[in-house]
Amino acid sequence: MRRSTVKELFTDREVNTDVLLKGWVRTKRGNKQVAFIAVNDGTIIHSIQVVADTDKFSEELLKNVTTGCSLAVQGKLVESMGKGQKVEILAESIEVLGKSDPEVYPLQKKGHSFEFLREIAHLRFRTNTFGAVFRIRHALAFAIHKYYNDKGFFYLHTPIITASDAEGAGEMFKVTTLNLDNVPKNEEKKVDFTKDFFGRPTNLTVSGQLEGELGALALSSIYTFGPTFRAENSNTPRHVAEFWMIEPEMAFCDITDNMDLAEDFLKYLIDYVMKNCKDDLEFLNNMVDKELLERLQFIVDNDFVRLKYTEGIELLKKSGKKFDFPVEWGLDLQSEHERYLVEEEFKKPVILTDYPRDIKAFYMKQNDDGKTVRAMDVLFPRIGEIIGGSQREEDYDKLVARMREMDIPEEELWWYLDTRKFGTVEHSGFGLGFERLLMFVTGMTNIRDVIPFPRTPNYAEF
Repeated sequence: MRRSTVKELFTDREVNTDVLLKGWVRTKRGNKQVAFIAVNDGTIIHSIQVVADTDKFSEELLKNVTTGCSLAVQGKLVESMGKGQKVEILAESIEVLGKSDPEVYPLQKKGHSFEFLREIAHLRFRTNTFGAVFRIRHALAFAIHKYYNDKGFFYLHTPIITASDAEGAGEMFKVTTLNLDNVPKNEEKKVDFTKDFFGRPTNLTVSGQLEGELGALALSSIYTFGPTFRAENSNTPRHVAEFWMIEPEMAFCDITDNMDLAEDFLKYLIDYVMKNCKDDLEFLNNMVDKELLERLQFIVDNDFVRLKYTEGIELLKKSGKKFDFPVEWGLDLQSEHERYLVEEEFKKPVILTDYPRDIKAFYMKQNDDGKTVRAMDVLFPRIGEIIGGSQREEDYDKLVARMREMDIPEEELWWYLDTRKFGTVEHSGFGLGFERLLMFVTGMTNIRDVIPFPRTPNYAEF
């Protein structure tokens, strides 16, 4: 008999039919006459109840049916007599596939803290909360590919090992095959990277943007979706060393087109999850964040406000609100400033544009005022910035001058500059941190809880 998943049993299978179920026991209760076994296989948030008449099964078998063990159950799918479930299984045969010792299995009780579950991250997938989170993670990843495919974008695999630092973001993870116990040195007594695998210093990427631009300037519209790395020694709830980024790049696209795409993209993703992950979202709304569904609907229902940085600074100064960080033109906005604009000033998502050039990256298109660049940040309630992007500088001379101002070696990015020599066009793009989006969509407040295997300082367990 073919195995049926719990999801299929709740949605596709007719009652009064014979079924085979395989899964893990969440709970067992009952009395001398009957045992009620809740079985879940991860395909849906709900468990299905297996009803076992104790006269049909040995005491030894039922003794081994404990929380966490795996079962194969054959029986008849029937309408449930109890509340809260449409169907249940009347068991004809039960096989314990894998035992779980109740004396040592750490998920015996409900209500474990997220801190505790991070300590047993290899088992946390078995909880309702993390099952919901990672099903939503899958749905969002699928929706991202569907969105860009349907719009004619090409998925470009940009390198994980790179010799460039796209963001100027500081610490990067170095990649080397040199013998660290006997590192070769040159005449200046510095590391001789000519002896290394690539013959030069290389690192794990912080962004696929620069390489993505190369693809866009031939294929028109591309997107990257892959892992990125920051060797930032930070243990905050918003930082991990390895995370995933979505980065579209579009030729013949200005800052307005870029904003249009970012708004449409975010609304599409959130609407997709609300339609396809209803049960998981309702669970998280009830158990993790009571305002989650309301906040997601808020994004879908509202047009995003478009606001210049200078106007935003003026509004913040006029607000009369005391902020922990200063508000001055030329300073980057902090999360408290961004949230004020979204949650109190406009009560809508905000796209902030035209930032001071001195606080933005070298590749951003310079405005005619000589002070600002065509940057854009999309600001959401609760978390602040969720997308950062810009129109890219396509003018060769301006780009070179800016690189020299910022002491970025031209010889290391000769290939990037080449694209401005041969058929240059206006082009734009942005980056969306996948885990940051997941935090917003699930209501989870720690980035470690939305990535399956978090990498943080002093932690790389598996």
